[in-house]
Amino acid sequence: MVVREPNAWRAAKPRLTGLARAARPRLARLARAARPVPAGAARSAALRIARLAAAAGTRPAGGPRTWQFTAGAATAGLALAAAVVTAAGPWDSSGQRTAERDRAAALEAAGGADHGVAFGTSADGPVPAPSAPPVLASLARPQGGAPRLAGVLDPLLRDPALGDRPAAVVVDLTDGHRLYGRNADAALTPASTTKIATAAAALSALGPDHRFTTRTALEPGTTRLVLVGGGDPTLTARADADGRASLRTLAERTAAALTRRGLHEVTLAYDTSLFAGDGMHPIGVNDNLARVTALAADEGRTDGSTSGPAPREADPAAAAARAFAGFLHDHGIRTGEPAGATATGRAQTLASVSSPPLSDVVERMLTESDNDIAETLARQTALATGERPDFAGGARAITRQLAQLGLPLKGASFHDGSGLDRSDRLTADLLTALLRTAADPARPGLRPVLTGLPVAGFTGTLADRYTGQAAAGIVHAKTGTLTGVNTLAGTVVDRDGRLLAFAFLAEGTTDPQAAQSALDRAATALAGCGCR
Repeated sequence: MVVREPNAWRAAKPRLTGLARAARPRLARLARAARPVPAGAARSAALRIARLAAAAGTRPAGGPRTWQFTAGAATAGLALAAAVVTAAGPWDSSGQRTAERDRAAALEAAGGADHGVAFGTSADGPVPAPSAPPVLASLARPQGGAPRLAGVLDPLLRDPALGDRPAAVVVDLTDGHRLYGRNADAALTPASTTKIATAAAALSALGPDHRFTTRTALEPGTTRLVLVGGGDPTLTARADADGRASLRTLAERTAAALTRRGLHEVTLAYDTSLFAGDGMHPIGVNDNLARVTALAADEGRTDGSTSGPAPREADPAAAAARAFAGFLHDHGIRTGEPAGATATGRAQTLASVSSPPLSDVVERMLTESDNDIAETLARQTALATGERPDFAGGARAITRQLAQLGLPLKGASFHDGSGLDRSDRLTADLLTALLRTAADPARPGLRPVLTGLPVAGFTGTLADRYTGQAAAGIVHAKTGTLTGVNTLAGTVVDRDGRLLAFAFLAEGTTDPQAAQSALDRAATALAGCGCR
């Protein structure tokens, strides 16, 4: 149903717009003086406003009741306006939030507090702090006079540091229009940008609210306790679980259940049968990825780290079971040395703990480029789609899910979920299509693909990149690096306020730092461009 705009409103709109524009400086001054006040003072002020209005003698013609409604509405409106301005502030004299001004000044290494060249400003004085971009910038493509995007990106992508044949695509996420393409269909090694595909496949197969459960089960008529792995890549044995499923909590709950049954000594086993295969990635033993298993605590890390390369347990499942046995002992339950086994269908669940929702797990995977999470999610996607939960089955499941999303898979080839396998192939066209699909209002369950992207200069694998640059905080992108491979794919808001998706892939790079800097310059150019 379409509700037509009343004629009276259409006629009044220009005048109301002008009044709002004129009132803006006054509201800014009011905000500077505004302070939270006690409820009693607010009521007192409201009464004074009403009395002043009454003294003006301008009551509407609708009679006493109409006047009461009008005064009440005016009072409520003024109070609401003051509250909103106070909450959003502090503001400066031009109506701009000072936090925005200070952030912009820091990024541009500029001083001063002015937003323009005021009378009396010395040429040797502080450089005016740049104003933040308009909040409601037009989403329409710029008309006439705007440089073509090819003229901006082509010289940057010809940088020798990017090899002989880099690929790039830029898409306007508002309408899906491709703004730029260079070797868009070339199937290149994507490195860790593969995780964008893994994230989209897992979310579409399982849903953003899905959780992974680790449990304990007691075989009936015995004292055999089985720790059953549920493929939770975030399970932790640390004292501070930080919102993740805790092996310590599971031990406490299990001990309580055993004590209620009068059991104080059990035979402990651990079950990793949820996943198939031996779990060793084709790259072999490597600090970037533990053996993939349905049961692991803290990704098998042995150095206390939470992200990045680290030494790993040779058998993460056995290590987790040993830690669990120690926690049971702390609660008065004795066990022997844990052994691998499979729980029977008759085993009775005693206790369980569950992971954060998949949306959170996906965001962590993308932000930190977590290979362990990626390979686990590939197997979970395989389980959800009827594929064998190993490397090959996970790759098939990812391909199937992306096909169901209608994505362009020509030339694409998956062999793992993390991008560590150099046989993986993706195109810039597919990567931008993934980002465009994640931004589709009709697919809100895929939004963590965007919200999990590292933020330039602030989070994850981009925390140390773009620092002190204008693109800091504006570029959100997944990085990818292997020997001879550098990739970057994500989103950026350009100078005109448009949200763009981009993907840059380069093979045959010989200087990883130079190639990374070249890709960063290209993304920064997008942020500063108002290009067609």
